[in-house]
Amino acid sequence: MVSSEDLFLNRAKFVMKYLGVWVLAENASYFLKAYRGFMITLQYLFLIFQTIYIIQVWGDLDAVSQASYLLFTQACLCLKVTVFQINMPMLKDLLRLMDAKIFRPENDVHEKLLELQAARIKRLLLAFMVSSQITCGMWALKPLFDDADRKFPFDMWMPVSPEDAVQYYIGYAFQLGTICISAYMYFGVDSVTFSSVIFGCAQINIIKEKLMSITSIKEKRGTKAVDEALAENYNKLVDCIKHHQAIVTFTELVENAYHPYLLFQLIGSVGIICMSALRILVVDWRSMQFFSILTYLSVMISQLFVCCWCGHELTATSEDLHRVLYKCYWYEQDVKFKRELCFAMMRISRPLVLRAGHYIILSRQTFVAILRMSYSYFAVLNQTH
Repeated sequence: MVSSEDLFLNRAKFVMKYLGVWVLAENASYFLKAYRGFMITLQYLFLIFQTIYIIQVWGDLDAVSQASYLLFTQACLCLKVTVFQINMPMLKDLLRLMDAKIFRPENDVHEKLLELQAARIKRLLLAFMVSSQITCGMWALKPLFDDADRKFPFDMWMPVSPEDAVQYYIGYAFQLGTICISAYMYFGVDSVTFSSVIFGCAQINIIKEKLMSITSIKEKRGTKAVDEALAENYNKLVDCIKHHQAIVTFTELVENAYHPYLLFQLIGSVGIICMSALRILVVDWRSMQFFSILTYLSVMISQLFVCCWCGHELTATSEDLHRVLYKCYWYEQDVKFKRELCFAMMRISRPLVLRAGHYIILSRQTFVAILRMSYSYFAVLNQTH
């Protein structure tokens, strides 16, 4: 039996280990620690160079919009990676909980439920990773197709000059290599968060399966087996209540660990969508830059959608649990079962939610609201352009 950690996070672990930002062993070598510091420093250098460039061209709306959408993206990534490193103890707790005894599948049905949910989130995240690398490839081709003079892929301050061949290759490699690493880091960090949320959804589905396995005792009335059936059904209900409480604890830990960068993700998405749309209007549609920005905008909107979709799935799946609880054969059980059922329904009636910044509930409605807000800011900037 594959562990839940490997089932949901094997791709994220593989990518993040090679990038040096995964959980290090307590006896990790200085080389691995230095490698981690180097990879994170690359991302911050990219952000610093962009910030310097925007300060230099401040007042020129075209130049600022050209660099701002990538600035928001890089700032969001740096915050994500920093929060991920700071909250590493919480990540270790999450990994331990995922393979805790109460979350282990008890039969083939439970294993299939876990595999189904893991496959869903993996497909979405794989599509995001592939599309993000395609965007990076378009950025790499931009200087070859759009620029008559030798220029770097991105408009940003650089300590090297494109006029010198050696310095140009160094700067080109730095920009392209760093942005490709950024895309993989995005994938890794988001995979941990979103896969953990979907893991919670899978566990709720397992609870539903357990509740529906509560048997009817109508045909057993008057036999010796009725007491055994009542005791077995009561134990199933108690097990489901404990299981649900463990899921509540797990999802709260996910929110506590990653709510800062989820909030910044929502805020940054407004700036990313707004500035990207502004650039699309002024860039020649026949250029490589136009298609790269269009692909980039699609990737960032899809990332925002996956973020809000995961929160919506958690809420919708937990809301349905109340209905499934009522559909079981509770009316044939004894008083003890019904009493526990009443307490369970009082708690389960409050659906689980995932909040960004402990305030904004992630849902499809939030996704639509962010798109509307982005369009409003875009319309204002477009009028002043």
